[in-house]
Amino acid sequence: MPESHPPEANEHSRATLPLEDSAAATLPEEIPGSGFLQAWKAAARRLKREVHTIYLAYRDPRVPWYARLFAGLVVAYAFSPIDLIPDPIPVIGYLDDLVLVPLGIALAVRMIPPEVMAECRERAKQEQDEGKPVNWAAAAVIVAIWIGMAALAVGYVVRLLKR
Repeated sequence: MPESHPPEANEHSRATLPLEDSAAATLPEEIPGSGFLQAWKAAARRLKREVHTIYLAYRDPRVPWYARLFAGLVVAYAFSPIDLIPDPIPVIGYLDDLVLVPLGIALAVRMIPPEVMAECRERAKQEQDEGKPVNWAAAAVIVAIWIGMAALAVGYVVRLLKR
């Protein structure tokens, strides 16, 4: 039986990872980092669609109250400009965005009935593909929260200065 040798690599070949589907594991060498950047953009689109899906499911009456409450908190935190750990703090500032939001999404998805999630995923995909306009009502609520927090902070500082 003849021995098979691996094909010789040359400077124009593509590096592959040891996975079963080598076509999916091919790494482009033409532009360093381009595949990585595209993968991140695709993951961000999927994450955005999943948050929108959870928002749609949150509004569905078939979802239990506790799942609606948790889903509402996850969506509010995902779209809120307020973070538990401020982003300017090096490295750990982005941990909440990279860990807490995906973890919250994963937990919310497990709480929502699968048939509701399937319907909401399809609706979110359609709305995203149509380029549905931004929800200005949600933006107004966030701005109102910021204004309220600023007013409370100013009031607190004024009380401290009067002492």
